[in-house]
Amino acid sequence: MQRRRFLSLPLLAACGALNRRVHAGEPGHRTGAAMPDNYNRRSGSVKLFLCGDVMTGRGIDQILPYPSSPEIYEPYMTSAVHYVKIAERTSGPIPRAVGYEYVWGDVLQTLADAAPDARIINLETAVTTRDDYWPGKGINYRMHPANTLCLTAAGIDCCVLANNHVIDWGYEGLRETLQSLQAAGIRTAGAGRDIAEASAPAVIDLGGQCRVSVFSMGSTSSGIGRAWAAGRRNPGVWLLPDLSMASVESIATQVVAAKHRGDIVIASIHWGGNWGYAIPAEQRYFAHTLIDQAGVDLVHGHSSHHPRGIEVYRNKLILYGCGDFLNDYEGISSHEEFRGDLTLMYLPELDPDGQLLGMDMWPMLIYRFRLRHASPDDSRWLARVLDRESRKLGSCVVLEDGRLRLCQG
Repeated sequence: MQRRRFLSLPLLAACGALNRRVHAGEPGHRTGAAMPDNYNRRSGSVKLFLCGDVMTGRGIDQILPYPSSPEIYEPYMTSAVHYVKIAERTSGPIPRAVGYEYVWGDVLQTLADAAPDARIINLETAVTTRDDYWPGKGINYRMHPANTLCLTAAGIDCCVLANNHVIDWGYEGLRETLQSLQAAGIRTAGAGRDIAEASAPAVIDLGGQCRVSVFSMGSTSSGIGRAWAAGRRNPGVWLLPDLSMASVESIATQVVAAKHRGDIVIASIHWGGNWGYAIPAEQRYFAHTLIDQAGVDLVHGHSSHHPRGIEVYRNKLILYGCGDFLNDYEGISSHEEFRGDLTLMYLPELDPDGQLLGMDMWPMLIYRFRLRHASPDDSRWLARVLDRESRKLGSCVVLEDGRLRLCQG
């Protein structure tokens, strides 16, 4: 049997002090804490926390301290409270007015142990009190602005917003979303008051000469309507017209204009359908070309409701679909074969040139709208599926000490 080789590349340079500069009392940041005794990060490396869709609106918003008015305008549902009741019929009572840490559950200790330098999520909800929902959309996700403390409780640094729910409550809802997140000290990318703001990166300064620059963009294949595209004088999201070389060149222009020496560049893309493991050829071509031509170091793909295969291309990480991380689908019967209730924390470690040194992934389960460690059986199932799909892309996944590890096939 061929011996598996875990990803490990030589460090090329040190980045200076990489621990985030933390300011007491600054919203969105944690006070400093000592590294765990067993922490063996390579000197000069950068560790990230990435995940897929974080859907803290609708049902989850209803259990937080400041729930929005519950009206929604879906074909078969008129109140967000019904999503809580559906989950309770399956899993039992869910407390109301929970603490802001509640929904993260076991994630918080895992993050504390891993001590990532930057925490980046796809926030798939509007953060607004606006009532003018998008006509005919059929899905209406919103979280009350006072509940942004749910995000700061997990120390989130950056929310990417180029997705198909951020304008569920209109352009004024988008403006309030941007204001609410920025007031909480959370960086945003992918949506803005015009295309210049939407296509600008969120920059996370790690100290010394190192920064993480996050560009966020979406594709119509994920359900983003063309009317949501930001323009020179109108708000919206950075919407890619297609996955062509022209789109690569557009992204490359933005990267070149914004990139500083020492930046690690992430392209966070909302693309593709919700279910299924197949990776379209055009997505692979686009991801490869972003790395080859646009100076991108890591492709962070999302939209799928479950994790998809992982590729390492020229020592750069490509996550085609991270899966949902937190949602209010508990108790809804649909596509059970994909186990959408199982989610993953992605913790890649990069060298200062953006090359992948290795990646751990922690499997979690959504239960009573709270994330907890997946059971051994569930972890084995997820490892088998992700290994099967990643081998098609030249990588492999093994289960070790409760976590999944990326390796070379």
